[in-house]
Amino acid sequence: MAFSERVARLKSSLIREILAAAQRPEVMSFAGGLPAEPMLPRVEWREMPASMGQYGMSEGEPALREVIAAEARALGVPCEASQVLIVSGSQQTLDLASKLFIDPGTEVLLEAPTYLAALQAFQLFGAECIGVPQQADGPELSALRQRLERHKPAFAYLIPTFQNPSGTRYSEAKRDAVAALLDEFGVTLIEDEPYRELVFDEAPATPIVSRLKQASWIYTGTVSKTLLPGLRVGYLIATPDLFPYLLRLKQSADLHTNRIGQWQALQWLGSEQYRGHLAELRDFYRLRRDAMQAALLEHFADLAEWQLPQGGLFFWLTLRQPLDTRTLLAPALERHVAFMPGEPFFIEPDRHPGHLRLNFSHVAPERLGEGLKRLAEVIRQAQAGKAG
Repeated sequence: MAFSERVARLKSSLIREILAAAQRPEVMSFAGGLPAEPMLPRVEWREMPASMGQYGMSEGEPALREVIAAEARALGVPCEASQVLIVSGSQQTLDLASKLFIDPGTEVLLEAPTYLAALQAFQLFGAECIGVPQQADGPELSALRQRLERHKPAFAYLIPTFQNPSGTRYSEAKRDAVAALLDEFGVTLIEDEPYRELVFDEAPATPIVSRLKQASWIYTGTVSKTLLPGLRVGYLIATPDLFPYLLRLKQSADLHTNRIGQWQALQWLGSEQYRGHLAELRDFYRLRRDAMQAALLEHFADLAEWQLPQGGLFFWLTLRQPLDTRTLLAPALERHVAFMPGEPFFIEPDRHPGHLRLNFSHVAPERLGEGLKRLAEVIRQAQAGKAG
C-alpha cells in the first residue's frame, strides 16, 4: 500500500498506551496529565441556542474570541480578537504550526526535555529538532545563544510556565533574555501555556510574547486543564503576518472547532464563576502536590532529586543512579502502578536515561503514598539487579 513518506516517521504515543493500560480501577496512575475528575465542573446545556448546532466560522465564535483577547491583554499579550483562532485543543495549534513551517529537514528549537506530543508532531513532518538544556529557572542561555548562532530554526517552541514535563517556571530575567535572543536572531516563538492558571506559589510570569519587539509569535492555550478536556477547545493568538495562513490551514483541517464546546467555554471564561472555580482548583491541586511531596520525601529521598513544582500537574524526578525508566513500566504495572518514563521527552531518548514524570492531580492523597512506595520498590529492585 502506498502511504505518504511521512508515515514512516509516525510514532505511537507512549503516554496514550500507558493510559490505556492504566484504565483498570486497581491501577494507581501517575502517568497522564489528567485533571482530577472531582474538580470537573458541572455544565448546563439548557440555555444553548439551537443555532450552535449549525456550521460556524473557521475563526471561532466572535464572542469567545473577544473574551480570550481581553484575558490575554490582561496578561500583557498585545492582541485584538482578530488575531484569535479557536482550535480543537491546543494540540491542533502544534499541528497547524507544523504544516505552516516544517518541511523535511527544517530545524526547530525545543526545550530538553519537552512536551512529548509536540515532539511527535514536529518529527512527523520531518523536523530536525534541536534541544536546549533546562535549568531550574529556564533554559541555559549560553546554550540557547550557541544553538541560535549555529542553526537557523524556523521557530522555537517553549513552555515557560510550569513546563511539561519538568514543571519549570522561567524567571523574569530568563524571559527577558529569551525574548531578546529571539528578536536578535529573528526566530518565531510558539509559546504554549496550558498550565498558566494552575499556579500555587504566586510570582510574576508575564508571557514571553509580550516582551518581543520584532520576532513573530504564536501564543496558545486551552480550557482542558481548567474546565473540561472533553470539550477539546483551545485557542491560538498569532501576529498578523502568521494569522491568515493559520486560518487557511484550519479551514482545510476541520472547517471549524465544535461550536457546542465553544459555547460552553464562553459561559465560563472571564466570569466570576470561572475565577471562583480556578481558586478552588488551585487549592485542591496544592493539597495534592503537598501530599505527593511528603510521600516522595518518605519513599524517594535516597533514590532521586526533584524540585517542588510551583504550579502545573507534575513532579520531574532525576534518579541518583540512572537507568532506562522505560524498563520499569511492566514491573510497575504488575504492581498496579503507572508512571511516565522520562526518556521519550527528549529528542534522543536513549541518551537521557534516569528521569520520571509523576502526575499528582489524579490519584487521591490517601492512595498516593502506597503507589509511590510500590514504585520505589520497583526502582530499587531494578537498580539492585543492574548492580548485580
